[in-house]
Amino acid sequence: MIKIIAFYSLSMIVSFFLFISCDFSNSSSLEKEQTTSTIAIPHIKKVSSHKQLIVAKNIRLGKYFEFMDSVVSKYDSLVPYELSEHLLVRNNPWIIDTLANTDYYRMIARDSFVYDQRQMIVLPKGSQLNIPDSLSACKLLDNFFNTELDVNIPEYKLRIFQDSILLYTFPVRVGQFRERYLKFGDRVTDLRTKTGIGSIVKHVKHPDFYNPVDGKRFYVTRRDDGKTTMMPQIPWIETEINNVRNGQMIHPTTNPNTLGKAYSNGCIGVREADAWIIYYYAPLGTKLRIRYDLETYDEGKVIFVLRDIYNLID
Repeated sequence: MIKIIAFYSLSMIVSFFLFISCDFSNSSSLEKEQTTSTIAIPHIKKVSSHKQLIVAKNIRLGKYFEFMDSVVSKYDSLVPYELSEHLLVRNNPWIIDTLANTDYYRMIARDSFVYDQRQMIVLPKGSQLNIPDSLSACKLLDNFFNTELDVNIPEYKLRIFQDSILLYTFPVRVGQFRERYLKFGDRVTDLRTKTGIGSIVKHVKHPDFYNPVDGKRFYVTRRDDGKTTMMPQIPWIETEINNVRNGQMIHPTTNPNTLGKAYSNGCIGVREADAWIIYYYAPLGTKLRIRYDLETYDEGKVIFVLRDIYNLID
């Protein structure tokens, strides 16, 4: 687990009031929305009357978050809701696809070796970003509220549900079934991934990378194909389980051969492409459930019994 210093849905009544709270029809909100839409934003050519931003120069991944933060900061005052990076990107889903395609192994499949992913262009010059209108923003906020991440440890799967509808299923790696001394914490640590109910409490957009055993920092990684690259810049997601922040992160692995295994130091590892999708479906406060269920069901019947990787069942 690299050192870098995660509830079930509430009632329909709460969800209803959340939706009602998105009513921006009062006069002050209208006045705010009708404010001129021309604004000076670094690397932005203009903001049109239709709330479309035209990117004026190529934005590389290394500057992506800085760029997005500048857009959110300067455009927030012109909309009748609190604009966020997650709202902006979910209103422009092509961005998620573009970021997912920076995955080293997707690029290798296209016969393109990428040593430093941060140099890849993710927002080309001339790209159009659409700012969500009030109704779109309200719908997205409601979707955020009704989204839950579900991880089943012995199944090695992470699922994203929205309103109990399955949106995505991703393979993961989980914590090893052993104890080990870690320099971080300076103690012998149970490496098994912890179960419970919680939420997403932090995003780390610019992670530093350390070996948890000896505490040494590193900058490069050896890939499954034997090649060495710089560590990619992909957000890490910090979880809180049962009201405890125990260091369990959801983060990309540069070695997808380890997926489907109890391999990590407790964290939940995913493919690089999947990490981008999970990040944009998991704003702060997103509900999280980590469980240890050996039986899988279909139409109420047990169809498969998983291996008890942590020897928890007598």
